Amino acid sequence: MGRILCVANQKGGVGKTTTASNLAAGMAKAGLQTLLVDLDPQCNTTTGFGVEPAARHPLVSEIPLAESIVATALPNLFVLPGSRSVRDVERIAAEAQSGSTVLASHLAGGLSAWDYCLIDCPPSVGELTRTALAGSTEVLMPIQCEYFALEGLTQMIEVIRDVMAERPGRLSFSGIVLTMHDAALELTAEVEAEVRDFFGEIVFETVIPRDVAVSEAPSHAQSVLDYAPRSRGSRAYTELCMEVRDCE
Repeated sequence: MGRILCVANQKGGVGKTTTASNLAAGMAKAGLQTLLVDLDPQCNTTTGFGVEPAARHPLVSEIPLAESIVATALPNLFVLPGSRSVRDVERIAAEAQSGSTVLASHLAGGLSAWDYCLIDCPPSVGELTRTALAGSTEVLMPIQCEYFALEGLTQMIEVIRDVMAERPGRLSFSGIVLTMHDAALELTAEVEAEVRDFFGEIVFETVIPRDVAVSEAPSHAQSVLDYAPRSRGSRAYTELCMEVRDCE
């Protein structure tokens, strides 16, 4: 069975989509069969690789998951397109007893054959994120190097712990990655020190710098590794891929 990484944080704008997309591209470039799952109704992960969002998502329809997967222009990288219909997960999970667990089993059942699967979650701690966590083997949390970086994380950590308790031995913490890192700013150093002090060894050594190439790449339907392979952002995500793989 491959590794299924849920990229989650309840805050928006912390680099979830960027991290999931570029990690997936890095794994694919390493020759690993990689699936990128878009569970955010905004579908930015999907469109960032030039793929059209789906009318209905397999999680909320009878469409087989395997039939929904789309190949990207990058060898070894495939996308399960996002859809606005994933919002229905909240309703389905609420109506059914253990709804998110049932949905997670459906999700995980179609993901286990891949070397790596990365799930991009919405910025919330609702049933969509719970479903993704319950269907994953690991969780990776991006935290931006900005003021109030740790604000509101308590609820996210509690949700992760709840899912770990419900599925003992099936979900682990892959790590925390610091994003939007600007070494020239004193605030960045303060936030990094605070995060490393609070979370300890689970914080990855690699940090993701602020880099315009990272922001521009999706508009060209590429990862930063393809759009600007010599950029600081590309080098950082390549290093992060190696760290994640070393965590096996």
